[in-house]
Formats: sequence, C-alpha cells, structure tokens
Amino acid sequence: MDEAAAVEARDVVHCYGPVKALDGLSLALEAGCVTGLLGPNGAGKSTLVGLLLGRWRPQAGRVCVCGQLPGSLAARALTGAMLQSAALAAQLTVAEHLRLHASYHRAARPLEQTLALAGLQALAGRRYGALSGGEQRRVQFALALCGRPRVLVLDEPSAALDAESRRALWQAVRTLADEGAAVLMTTHLLEEAEALSDRVVLLAAGRCLADGSPAQIRARVAAQSLQCLSSLPLERLRALPGVTAAEPRGRRVALRTQAAETTLRALLAADDTVAELELTATRLEDAVLDLLHRETA
Repeated sequence: MDEAAAVEARDVVHCYGPVKALDGLSLALEAGCVTGLLGPNGAGKSTLVGLLLGRWRPQAGRVCVCGQLPGSLAARALTGAMLQSAALAAQLTVAEHLRLHASYHRAARPLEQTLALAGLQALAGRRYGALSGGEQRRVQFALALCGRPRVLVLDEPSAALDAESRRALWQAVRTLADEGAAVLMTTHLLEEAEALSDRVVLLAAGRCLADGSPAQIRARVAAQSLQCLSSLPLERLRALPGVTAAEPRGRRVALRTQAAETTLRALLAADDTVAELELTATRLEDAVLDLLHRETA
C-alpha cells in the first residue's frame, strides 16, 4: 500500500448478491485534498464509504486508512464521519454531545473552536431534540471534526442545510483540508462539488469513470452551455446544428453545443421569440452528465 496516502483502496470488489457495487476500484486520498465522490444512485459511493469506515470488509482487494485496518480502534481514532443520518440523544445539549465525543480523542479541539467551525456558538446550550433538521446536521458535522481527524468522510453534508449554512460548511471544510485532513465528500449537488473539490472522482457501475480536478473533468467535454427562453419544442432544439443535448431547466431550456456560434445563429433564425440568452463554458454538472451518457450509450 502507498504509505504517502491517507486512504488507499486497491482493486476493491464488493458485491450484493449478483450485483457488483464496486468492481476492481482503486483509489488513493491524499492529505490536504478535498475529493468529491460523484455518481448516480447505485454507482458504489455508499459502499466505498462503508468500506472506509469499516462497516464491512471488501470481498476482494484491500482498503487502508492511515496504514490501519478500517474500523479498527486505531483507524477510528483518526477518522471523522458525517453520514446521511444519525441517531443522537435528544435530551443532551449541543455542548454535552461535543464534550462527550471529544472525550474519546486524545487531542480533541477545544469546545469553542469546534462550535465556531460548525457555526453553533448560539446553540451550545440547546437540546439536540429541539433543533431544526439543518441545525442537527451542523451538530453532526461538529462531531465529525471535533477529534481533529486525519481523514474526514462527509456523506451528502449539505442535506437539509439552507444556503447560508451550506456556504459556512464549505468554508469549514476548506479550513480542515488546509490543516491537512484528507476529505472525501459524496454529494449530488454538482455546484457543491465544483466549489469545494480539489479533485473529482466519478463512479459508474462500481468503476472509476473519471478522476481529476473540476477543470480537467470539464475539459473532457468540448462543449458550451446555452440557456434561453424559447418557444421551440425540445425535438427542434435538439436538431439544431452543433447541439448534443437539450433539456428543460426551470422556465428556460439548456442546450449543450459543440459549435456555439452556429447553434446560436440557427436558433435565432428559427425562433424570433428567444429571450434571456446565456452562453457559458461547460459546467461540471454538464460534463458529468455527458460522461455518464457516453457510458450508458
């Protein structure tokens, strides 16, 4: 195994009956790097998270966390995790939860520092059961970071968070990575992955479909995004020259095109009601969808 990697999975296979959730996956996570783990439902993301946390063992291959067996006492002491759901004692206050959890770690953060990182200063004395869903998520995040983990696993961390809390969480995650933590984050929010990740790993059918920085993933799709209000049906829009995909996006329609100027001229000629035109470089979301479409085509 690579001693320089905080986490390494090598040739990992894990099945549920006849279904291969992970199919020979190899992946290494480095200290100080935020890795966004993307993929459709069933791609293998939750299985990989479970293996890293020692919830089960791979049926083939190896997984190592800071040189330790996942789930061992040594590995758990070095790992923080925020999963999609958590059952915490409703009667304990936020501060009581954090003090209890910090007591399991030799070099835990001071309580006030943990509260500040998670934006919980005003809620320290509130009982967990009296918090909103978003506030409870912030407590779960605080529990994951209070032990100064070398490996931080965040499974859909922005679920139930409002926009302000989401941005604050992003800033805290960057702070933890700057301190040297290796962060693995699963998310269905492509905006979150693009804003926060140093590296993106795209899984499909238990295999790695793409691995690189958000810019490198976008560069794999030679296209631009054109959004507008149009009276043309999707079939007509998809038939415009240069267009590779067209889909509704709120009130507008989003086109992906490999020849933006040609597409734009044809669109204006075919529809004189076009409004709210916006031409942008390929977003990470568009690139991921395109790569997944190629995989299944």
